Amino acid sequence: MKFILGQKLEMTQIFDEKGNVIPATLIVAGPCQVLQVKTKDKDGYDAIQLGFFKKTKKIKKTDKNKEFKYVREQKAENKEQLKVGDTIDVSVFKEGEKVKISGISKGKGFQGAVRRWGFSGRNATHGVKHEHRTLGSVGSSFPEKVKKGKKMPGRMGSERTTVSNLKIVKVDKENNLLAVRGAVPGVKGALLEISNS
Repeated sequence: MKFILGQKLEMTQIFDEKGNVIPATLIVAGPCQVLQVKTKDKDGYDAIQLGFFKKTKKIKKTDKNKEFKYVREQKAENKEQLKVGDTIDVSVFKEGEKVKISGISKGKGFQGAVRRWGFSGRNATHGVKHEHRTLGSVGSSFPEKVKKGKKMPGRMGSERTTVSNLKIVKVDKENNLLAVRGAVPGVKGALLEISNS
């Protein structure tokens, strides 16, 4: 099981050997430190806890566990021989490998049903006035209420999103960079969780 934390830098383009343009996202991945190895006997499940982006400020003695800005956990049934204090960097991944990337998507604010859910809206013809992008009927005659789960206007984005089958185009170990084909969730600087399954 390969797992690493990273931050989204920006989107760019890379040219392959044939001169074709590959749209890619640059990610600063690692180095991450293993903070804890959880086992089924002791904790009830198998997992690895990683710390990413070490804080530069002086840490109080009471805040020893807050040494890293980001601390995340990944379930791992077949754990590798990892110990507390080990470092994981981008060299665990290879070019051409498929990965799964999770992060918090961009926030879009309060949106109507047409943008949020892809509703078609009303006809732009005679008799439809100021209602082109309205929701339409939301209730029923009985029971006289709006059912739970109805697709309605509301806040859009800022949700955990996962994109699978992204191909690694380039691995730069010296600068801790991963170039992944296509787009990944989140704004610039967003925390990403990268795994191979």
